[in-house]
Amino acid sequence: MKINNFWKLILSVLICLSAGFIGSIFTTPSIPSWYATLDKPPFNPPNWLFAPVWTTLFILMGIAVFLIWRKGLKKKEVKNALLIFLFQLIFNTLWSFLFFKFHSPFWALVDIAVLWVLILLSLVKFWKINKAAGMLLIPYLLWVSFASILNYFIYKLN
Repeated sequence: MKINNFWKLILSVLICLSAGFIGSIFTTPSIPSWYATLDKPPFNPPNWLFAPVWTTLFILMGIAVFLIWRKGLKKKEVKNALLIFLFQLIFNTLWSFLFFKFHSPFWALVDIAVLWVLILLSLVKFWKINKAAGMLLIPYLLWVSFASILNYFIYKLN
């Protein structure tokens, strides 16, 4: 791997992990307080599971971004794919703010619906440029699909 590609990979992963870190700033304080008081469906995972799952997903996202970025920012399809990915990353972080900081499962549900569409668009765009990059987003789409259902049930139960 060229040294330039090495730094692109590191930066890509760090940007994605940073979105997770920013989201955790809103999430962590609410888990033992507000979140603990919510009624949750029986399929709600244990709290300890979320951090390793999200960390893994953000790393996979970063690798996917790297695979697209190294195709060259001068290509229109690369720029478009990365722009859509950036928007979904913003909606990902916004979800944590809406759900945990704003204590609004409803607005978080609206956000996650938009997020899901943006992830799907990112996956399709990435897949057209680099199939491996698209495949790396499949676990993310699946997890957010599950998180959407979970968000819906928390909204309905509370």
